Amino acid sequence: MDIQLIAEQLLKAERTKQPIPPLTGAYKELNGQDAYAIQLALIQKKVREGARIKGLKIGLTSKAIQEMLNVYTPDYGFILDTMIYDENQPLPAHPFIQPKIEFEIAFVFKKKLQGPDVTVQDVIDATDYVVPSAEIIDSRIANWEIRFEDTVADNGSSAGAILGKKRTSLEDIEDISNIEMTVWKNGEILDQASSSAVLGNPLNAVVWLANEVGRYGISIEPGMFVLSGSLSKAVTFEQGDEFVADFGPLGDVKVNIMQKVVNR
Repeated sequence: MDIQLIAEQLLKAERTKQPIPPLTGAYKELNGQDAYAIQLALIQKKVREGARIKGLKIGLTSKAIQEMLNVYTPDYGFILDTMIYDENQPLPAHPFIQPKIEFEIAFVFKKKLQGPDVTVQDVIDATDYVVPSAEIIDSRIANWEIRFEDTVADNGSSAGAILGKKRTSLEDIEDISNIEMTVWKNGEILDQASSSAVLGNPLNAVVWLANEVGRYGISIEPGMFVLSGSLSKAVTFEQGDEFVADFGPLGDVKVNIMQKVVNR
């Protein structure tokens, strides 16, 4: 199995907007370790081209998402500076192939976190603040026909991140495992969920991430952020859609989808 070749295939699919068949169909021997090696090769290619790592995302943390994708183990991916969008600017739809949007709590760090043996208290001590966030997920695999190894290799199916403006210290949150979220789409309630959907507590998700990436010599650095996992199912969107996700005491994040394609 050629790790670099598969990374190139995923990169070409992303840039040409032509998804490829499932990797798990083409490479029957593909396992989780191989998939993370492909992911890292893909990210390294982008970094060599000038992209910068700004954060990490945790995926497959809620039962809703696991059931939707028929995958039952968390995964992670990288967020690059080229994937970050401003809440105050319309989100262009044209960079994506078959995108969906989901909403979660993002942790921003002031201290380094590196596994193994990271604890909940370590995460609390290292966190600068949290913000509401939205993640755009997309698949370079045709028709979202993915298994765990497919989404891992494809950078956790990540494609973009939007961070809300309100910054809240963990000290000011009574119980981060009990944050109620309401999502509106085009002015109508779309979904409601609790942060407890994320491995029982988003802090648990960050602990898992810090220890998991530590196995590969990766650490969460000061200034980086982590998207801790979606509270509810990801939903598709169209040009002109408007979303607001209200996280109660944490504030909200707004996403407006650009109404027409604008060429870069």
